[in-house]
Amino acid sequence: MAKINFGGTEENVVTREEFPLAKAQELLKNDTIAIIGYGVQGPGQSLNLRDNGFNVIIGQRKSSKTWDKAIADGWVPGKNLFEIEEACQRGTILQFLLSDAGQIALWPTVKKHLTPGKALYFSHGFGITYKERTGIIPPADVDVILIAPKGSGTSLRRMFLQGRGLNSSYAIFQDATGKAWDRVVALGIGVGSGYLFETTFKKEVYSDLTGERGTLMGAIQGIFAAQYEVLRKNGHSPSEAFNETVEELTQSLMPLVAENGMDWMYANCSTTAQRGALDWWKKFRDASLPVFTELYKEVAAGNEAQRSIDSNSKDDYRVKLEEELKELRESEMWRAGAAVRKLRPENN
Repeated sequence: MAKINFGGTEENVVTREEFPLAKAQELLKNDTIAIIGYGVQGPGQSLNLRDNGFNVIIGQRKSSKTWDKAIADGWVPGKNLFEIEEACQRGTILQFLLSDAGQIALWPTVKKHLTPGKALYFSHGFGITYKERTGIIPPADVDVILIAPKGSGTSLRRMFLQGRGLNSSYAIFQDATGKAWDRVVALGIGVGSGYLFETTFKKEVYSDLTGERGTLMGAIQGIFAAQYEVLRKNGHSPSEAFNETVEELTQSLMPLVAENGMDWMYANCSTTAQRGALDWWKKFRDASLPVFTELYKEVAAGNEAQRSIDSNSKDDYRVKLEEELKELRESEMWRAGAAVRKLRPENN
């Protein structure tokens, strides 16, 4: 484990150079990794682990669409694809990758198969951090660990196939065996992480919920919608408004930021663009800072978690979710986006 300086603060980081795949394979050679759930993170993590040479099985409901998806991905019923309870029984490391609401519902089933010495693995700190609300309280004689890739399972898989890695955080909530650190780092390398940085379950979920509601999803959609609306009200066409709001950012500028940072992106834009961006960014910061402060307080108080639990535990939550997503999808801005994407050279 290396100490890396990030902006003046040293953090514990593990790289693939100091903890190579061969070491991870050796550490887990006698383990059976059971992926419980095949939804958002399950496919990417399980396929990467399988391709990296680990012993992986899938636990999924046979009657679900994701059972069929697992078969399409090459998992074989009775060989490495099982009903959830059988996978829990067979696994020595249980990767609990269901949704937060799904974890709450299935916890009694999973808990009874957490025999001494096993490891319980999460990719989100939600269930453990809010255990008084979720009821997810692991037995004291199992390791409880976390690897949280900083992106979707789809991105994790795509980057793996490109020979790249998606950075992940790691945390240990409970070290019952004395092997929790080795286990969590080996799994982090196995799922295809670029590098691993240390956190806690609580910090992971606080930052994750803030990020999802903030710059990663909620805030960025809000900013997109506001700018698009102003442009349209002032006579700009849907194509022009979308290109200036979304397309240029995602296709041109953000790749530059990812490559070398915001200052480098600025330096590769016109001096007029630089001047305007430097003049206006602090106004946007000052305008949004109260919203982010309120958001973090709501996350820390558990209110965001409770809203998620209450909403996602209802029988009709998927129907209502689809209605809200449909409203987003059918807005003029994203209908314009669909048309713009079809016109990209790679699609013609």
